[in-house]
Amino acid sequence: MEKFYKIFQNNFFSRSKNPSQPTNGPLPLITISREMGSGGKSTANLIALQLGKPWKVYDHELIDKIAKNKNLEEELIRSIDPKRLPLADIITAKTFGKRFTRLSGYQRHLIKVMTLVGLKGYVIILGRGGNFLFPHALNIRMICQYDQRITWQMTYEHISRPEAVKRIEESDKERKEFVESLFNHNHCKAYHYNLVIRTGSDITVEDATNIIIDLTKRKFKI
Repeated sequence: MEKFYKIFQNNFFSRSKNPSQPTNGPLPLITISREMGSGGKSTANLIALQLGKPWKVYDHELIDKIAKNKNLEEELIRSIDPKRLPLADIITAKTFGKRFTRLSGYQRHLIKVMTLVGLKGYVIILGRGGNFLFPHALNIRMICQYDQRITWQMTYEHISRPEAVKRIEESDKERKEFVESLFNHNHCKAYHYNLVIRTGSDITVEDATNIIIDLTKRKFKI
């Protein structure tokens, strides 16, 4: 396995002949794990907007859509350098080992799609435990004080306080169970990330966007 992982590192940190891409280091990749109401999705979209093409956000809805649509999956595969495609199996083997065979068929397919998305580069993976698949990405966790999360949900979703509380509690439970079922990790632990940002009155979504963009440019030399 260590031999395979060295191959993965050598390829993932491969040099690019395209002057618009980083001359060394991994293809740019950001993962954002977030609490509902912390502004994670808005931040991801702002990052992609400000960095410009070819950056793209892949949230759980888009990843699930690709996993369920053969044509979209084939389109994703065509967008990846063929020399990098074998890395998908290496990443999966390194992350899951023999446990991969015990996952459900849907879970295995979802992991495959997420891995392909990461290999594409210039993407922001929102949620779904992407940081556990790509430890060399810029891995961000976004959190927020509970009352602020409720307020923002009420404001932007135009819902009552009880409904906001219900959605937040259900979201926290679902996300925790999803990550634990796939990766056997608690996604709330800070050491799984390069940076944890707590948004609120002192740190806005725009502030978080600027911080992450600055770190992205530094890390990937773009």
